[in-house]
Amino acid sequence: MNDLPGVDLDSLADWLDHAAPGLRRGPLSGVRIAGGMSNLTLRITDGTTTWALRRPPLGHVLPTAHDMAREFRILSALHGTAVPVPRPVVLCEEPEVLGAQFYLMDFVDGVVLDKAETLDLLTPQTAARACERLIDVLLDLHSLDPDALGLHGFGRPDGFLERQLRRWAGQWKASQTQPRPELDDLWLRLGDTLPAQSASGIVHGDYRLTNVIYTPDVADIAAVVDWEMTTIGDPLADVGLFVVYQDLATEGSFLTPAASSDVGLLDSDTLVRRYAAGSPRDLAAIDWYVAFGYVKLAVIAEGIHHRFLDGKTVGDGFDAVGSWVPVLLERAGARLDALSS
Repeated sequence: MNDLPGVDLDSLADWLDHAAPGLRRGPLSGVRIAGGMSNLTLRITDGTTTWALRRPPLGHVLPTAHDMAREFRILSALHGTAVPVPRPVVLCEEPEVLGAQFYLMDFVDGVVLDKAETLDLLTPQTAARACERLIDVLLDLHSLDPDALGLHGFGRPDGFLERQLRRWAGQWKASQTQPRPELDDLWLRLGDTLPAQSASGIVHGDYRLTNVIYTPDVADIAAVVDWEMTTIGDPLADVGLFVVYQDLATEGSFLTPAASSDVGLLDSDTLVRRYAAGSPRDLAAIDWYVAFGYVKLAVIAEGIHHRFLDGKTVGDGFDAVGSWVPVLLERAGARLDALSS
């Protein structure tokens, strides 16, 4: 019986046989990969080969978000570079097959640090190394030349930060479940304190501890995943949002695993210093990027909460997401206060 959310295995098999003859060598089966609250990722196998299938979430979808063709293009560009990514296999742009665009990529077996029981197995040395590798791979990503990888036109770096403010304000309007007057003030403050952009590069858009797959010994990163928000722009936007996620990870709160004890994850200040040491970029305005990161995460949380209220989320843990929106907005304000002090 096919009860996979968002995937009809018979339709998938028929499409694969037409689009990629010989790829499928047996009946398909699958299971949803737990983790993540946006795009759906499923483990699909024909008994011989295993792939990961990515498709948009069910229900409420933000405008311009969840573009599978963009994800597939960035994976194709990055595969074989210093940034480890799963090998893209095949893209379907015909929404009638599964109700939305989707793609298959190689399934990368490894460790994702998204559960308390997984974190609890780490030694302080392993946890520190895992965090250091996060920064090192981010530096590798930000040093790549998008044009040399065939990504000309993938994004518009000029005026990136101004457009980002407008885009996320629009996403909020499309997702909000209740008014948040404090956010109106934050948009104004972010606009008034907009920093000069750093040199353009590839921006992952959601880079964090739980969006990478580590090797089984957690000594290195086997693959960076979840490229749905990738563009070309100011890479310090990645650093700001990374700080947000790392602070939440060390607290064990909101979209991050909670270890039963302090396992030795490095704090965001330490990791920002590591990034600064390996990058030519000026991080003097990092508090602005962190504040913007908190606002973006609040918008993402509101979108997830919107889908939860519509009954369109798949999995556990969605009921409390909405309560984090005001907390994230308050932290954004505190970072802007630090910028002006």
